[in-house]
Amino acid sequence: MNPTAPAPPRVTADGPIVVFDGVCALCNGWVRFLLRRDRRAGFRFAAMQDAVGRELLRAHGLDPDDPVSFLLVDGAAAWHDSAAVIEVLRRLGGGWRLAAGLRIVPRRLRDAGYRALARSRYRVFGRRATCMVPPPGTAHRFL
Repeated sequence: MNPTAPAPPRVTADGPIVVFDGVCALCNGWVRFLLRRDRRAGFRFAAMQDAVGRELLRAHGLDPDDPVSFLLVDGAAAWHDSAAVIEVLRRLGGGWRLAAGLRIVPRRLRDAGYRALARSRYRVFGRRATCMVPPPGTAHRFL
């Protein structure tokens, strides 16, 4: 084990974790979208401003102080940027699974679009003064 590497986050394996920007209005809308459509309540959420979110980002080679990535972690597997968005939509099931067809677009192009949106998200969609407060009845899904 590398002594300078961060310790892996102490998170139970109770399903996939979406790491999101808790002060981004667009990202908060994405989380609310997922909470409404995740009928099996399988996704859990961690804001990248909190300890668990920061640890997960670091553990997967992403800079928690430069939050332009979206991360989905499920056990040892992880997806980021456009691949994470596609995987989340695929896991929602139903018609959302069709998003998997976006994988035919080269990842380099998908991620370039994702990054352009991520860099402008505060300017276009706004920024919250504080991290998202979980909606009633969902607090157990936030780490």
